[in-house]
Amino acid sequence: MDVKPTENIFAALTPDETNRKPLYLQLAERLRELINGGTLRGGDAVPPERELAALTGVSRVTVRKSLEQLVTAGLLTQRPGAGTFVSRRIQQPLSVLMGFSDDMRARGYEPASIWLDKRAAGASPDEAMALGIAPAAPVLRLKRIRTADGEPMAIETAVISRRDLASPELVGESFYAALKAHGLLPVRALQRIRARMATLHEAELLHISHPTAILEIERRSFLPDGRVLEVTFSCYRADLYDFVVELQTSEEHD
Repeated sequence: MDVKPTENIFAALTPDETNRKPLYLQLAERLRELINGGTLRGGDAVPPERELAALTGVSRVTVRKSLEQLVTAGLLTQRPGAGTFVSRRIQQPLSVLMGFSDDMRARGYEPASIWLDKRAAGASPDEAMALGIAPAAPVLRLKRIRTADGEPMAIETAVISRRDLASPELVGESFYAALKAHGLLPVRALQRIRARMATLHEAELLHISHPTAILEIERRSFLPDGRVLEVTFSCYRADLYDFVVELQTSEEHD
């Protein structure tokens, strides 16, 4: 009988009984390596406890404890009646300025949007302050749910002055593509990130339980002349998104 490739992958998780480390920790570490190494991708299913126990030669109790370790770490998610799956966590480096659509495609996901609001309006006080324009000045307000492979990732509201982009109909799937088409690509951005609890409405839109923590982000993008081009207010799912910062030591440090 032929052995399925996936069976080979999970059979390779078999713990070393001569190792003093508990079997469930060995199994968890090896499964973690498959996930971090990209062998298992976000959304991939993990075999049921009984099957994984048979493939690795350990008890179901050992398998259960291993899976619990990775669920707690956020690497796996368990859906009642469906099974255990690799979490769809996205690592976003804060040193790179890239639109959501291009970022998701570069990672192998299919981006899409569900529009919630797409219209011309007067700038609110917060929007006016962020853009450096007068309160109630004409802006475009573009609010949508951003998805990857059909799963909600974030609620995003982009605001731009109508002197730069005159009509909401100029924006299709990608906001940054619309900016590029009008010669308006930003060269740098400032992001402010904080954690807070999602409102009930946000939880419903993001398909998460309530109460749940989310990542709230305000990003201001700048043109080469230093003028603010757009400000984006976003709420990202904290269970799916990690923002990563690379730090370097200064030449003079203790």
